[in-house]
Amino acid sequence: MPNSLTGGQVPPRALDTVGLVDQGLGNAGAQETARSLALPDPTPAGTAGSAPTLEEGDTDPWALPQLKDTGQSWKELSVTGRALQVVVGVLKACGLLGGLYLFICSLDILSSAFQLLGSKVAGDAFKDNVVLSNPVAGLVLGVLVTVLVQSSSTSSSIVVSMVASKLLTVRASVPIIMGVNVGTSITSTLVSMAQSGDRDVFRRAFGGSAVHGIFNWLTVLVLLPLESAAALLERLSALTLGVASPAPAPRPAPRPPPLRCRSPAPARSPGRHLFAGTVLTDLAVGFILLAASLLVLCACLVLIVKLLNSVLRGRIAQAVRTVLNADFPFPFSWLSGYLAILVGAGLTFVLQSSSVFTAAIVPLMGVGVISLDRAYPLLLGSNIGTTTTALLAALASPADTLLSGVQVALIHFFFNLIGILLWYVVPILRLPIPLAKHFGDLTARYRWVAIAYLLLGFLLLPLAAFGLSLAGGIVLAAVGGPLVVLIVLIVLVTVLQRHQPAWLPRRLRSWAWLPLWLRSLEPWDRLVSRCCPCQVCSPPQAVAKEAHCYENPEVLASQQL
Repeated sequence: MPNSLTGGQVPPRALDTVGLVDQGLGNAGAQETARSLALPDPTPAGTAGSAPTLEEGDTDPWALPQLKDTGQSWKELSVTGRALQVVVGVLKACGLLGGLYLFICSLDILSSAFQLLGSKVAGDAFKDNVVLSNPVAGLVLGVLVTVLVQSSSTSSSIVVSMVASKLLTVRASVPIIMGVNVGTSITSTLVSMAQSGDRDVFRRAFGGSAVHGIFNWLTVLVLLPLESAAALLERLSALTLGVASPAPAPRPAPRPPPLRCRSPAPARSPGRHLFAGTVLTDLAVGFILLAASLLVLCACLVLIVKLLNSVLRGRIAQAVRTVLNADFPFPFSWLSGYLAILVGAGLTFVLQSSSVFTAAIVPLMGVGVISLDRAYPLLLGSNIGTTTTALLAALASPADTLLSGVQVALIHFFFNLIGILLWYVVPILRLPIPLAKHFGDLTARYRWVAIAYLLLGFLLLPLAAFGLSLAGGIVLAAVGGPLVVLIVLIVLVTVLQRHQPAWLPRRLRSWAWLPLWLRSLEPWDRLVSRCCPCQVCSPPQAVAKEAHCYENPEVLASQQL
């Protein structure tokens, strides 16, 4: 490993570069010129020792950091020291298990709180099936329900039960199942927010949570139009169900039961709970449970992250990292990822919750125990494992609606399986990994982007789409269609700017003609920094100066590249 910076030392070139920033602060409007030169991202001086350094002095933030054992070895400890270390290890393990248990309990209480707060709204939404006739509305509804209950297993079981109760058709349930897969990634995003203290740790943790959501969104973007046009998943699940289940034998006519006098059933006493006998309304109880569950949830996340950072160090972390990131010998190394998919599916089946599994994977990624390339198949396997809960719920359906419930469970399974075939089998199509790395780099530099992603991706935009769907499909298409076309054009032009700029008109070869607030996050970052008194969301001053230096063409022209 090359020498890394310790003790806050900064290379001389970095000091000279940062010192030149004050000469060109008035020219902040040409960031695209620096970006078009494809310069590497400068390494912050305060975090240079957290990742292995490269030959040019830059660091690879996505490489697993070097784990150092700062404590004494087992042989150097005395008998008292060994006993104390064993006791401390047992206490930490109990703390991890207890924190995980309280985390699961807080998710359950959070689900109950949202059910109390949103029961009337949900009833109005399902009334007369006005919303569910639109696939986009069904997708958004699946996202919102999963965000509220914080469990894809619970959401999919609810959908299966509604289909088995004939409150929902199989065709209307397909977009909801897709939304359930998208909404389940919010748990891993919340877990990654607890590691925002260190930039490199937050980069790895948030990138790991983003790869889960990006995979689900890409799969939805491919399968939702196909489902709307050809009912792909519905036909595939019906075909599988028809092949697997033989024709039922005719049943004899039921005999009339003999009439018997039965004593009336005793009245059931109301269930006892914390708020029994109080005058509080459901709305007030929901707000109390919401505040308490969020407090416990945040405390548990911080506790789990701190204990993992304390336990996974030195030889223990090295052993765990070696086992989790191990590959089969050549030429069978390609089987390692598929084994990770099976492991993720098996562990999720045992836990019966993908939220718990992802809540354990993301902190391990943050501390550098699991790489993003290995966590990706584990999360895909978690998507497969969570479909077993819907299958178990379908098997508990009545006999006359059993096939419909099983069909919905198969739709859930085929959605995730087709997603794996699309975005994992062919290595060049594993697009969620580079996209997640880019997103992780962005959020590590602008930490408020993570909060904006959380609010926009899982709350505000789904609510806006849901409100437009209530107005009708024509209004939704009139507002959403131009936005989708604009986003596609922006992405296409940006890709051509980086790879084939000669194909574009001269004016479109860069975004320099746009206002700065439309092509850069720097003005928004300054606005957030002014509005945030604690300065948590803004990068350190040295990092901001280095970033401005690399984005200023006058400073770049004065340096030897």
